[in-house]
Order: sequence, then structure tokens, then C-alpha cells
Amino acid sequence: MNAIEHDLFTDDIHPIDIVETLAAHHDWDFDRVAEDQIAMSIEGSWRSYSLSLAWSGHEEVLRLICTFEMEPPEDRIPELLALMDKANDRLWTGAFTLWSEQKMMIYRYGLTLCGEQTASASQIDYMVQAAVMSCERFYPAFQLVCWGNRSAQEALGIAIAEAYGRA
Repeated sequence: MNAIEHDLFTDDIHPIDIVETLAAHHDWDFDRVAEDQIAMSIEGSWRSYSLSLAWSGHEEVLRLICTFEMEPPEDRIPELLALMDKANDRLWTGAFTLWSEQKMMIYRYGLTLCGEQTASASQIDYMVQAAVMSCERFYPAFQLVCWGNRSAQEALGIAIAEAYGRA
């Protein structure tokens, strides 16, 4: 059991309390928006990512949304959407989508905890880290498609090569 798990060893803890403890532990900027929601900012290699985690007791889901600005030129949106489909095919958890109206790229994931299950701190920590890693992995490809006039397939090849090249 790691130090974070030891500090949070209880079956009765609220998932957002766990997220808040993790954010403090990692020294991430965060704001407890409501009892069931927290907003954070995490610095990546390419940019800062805004994350929001919300707990729905009714649905028994901890929802993570990770956003970053993406204002693709109108004529590049079809190719960006094609790239997102290809990227999503390679993700085991979560998925990318584009909120055109807000000019935001979104990575989202929902952790289902039905039957009154409790998420562990390491589960939630991995969920947050996986979101940032996925955004970091595909961010250069999104940029190449939007402003480098590259095809989705070509940009995806670069994103995959980049992921293996940083090991």
C-alpha cells in the first residue's frame, strides 16, 4: 500500500475527497467546485490541461473531463475528426471529442462504481495520469492536422512514433 492509499484507507470516503487529497499530494492547482466536483490544472510537456472530476451518486460514476483549447481552421475539422477516430481506436480508456462551439478538445472517461463500490486512490491517480498521458501523446498529431496540413494517418504515425521514442 503506497502512502496515498494509507492516508485514504476507508471504505466510506467520497471519491472527490480522494481526488482532492491526490491533487494536494501532487501539488496540482485545484478548486473544489462543489461537494461532488473538483477542477484541476496539470502541467504537461506540451501545455497545461484543465481537468474536472465529478461524482454522480445516482449513476455511480466518477466522470473525468480533460480539456485543452483547440481552434482548428474550419477546413481542417473533417481531418481532425478523422484523426480523433483513429486515436480513439488506440485508446483502452477514455475518448477524445471536439466541442466546436467552445473551441475545446476533450478527453473524457467515466469510472463506473456500481453496487456501492469504492474507487481506490491509486485507481483515481491512474485515471488522471492516463488522461494527461493520452492528451500529451496525441496533442502533436492534433496540431499537425490542424496547422501542419498533414493527413490524419500521417499525423497518427508521428504520434505513435513519438510515444515510443520517449520511453
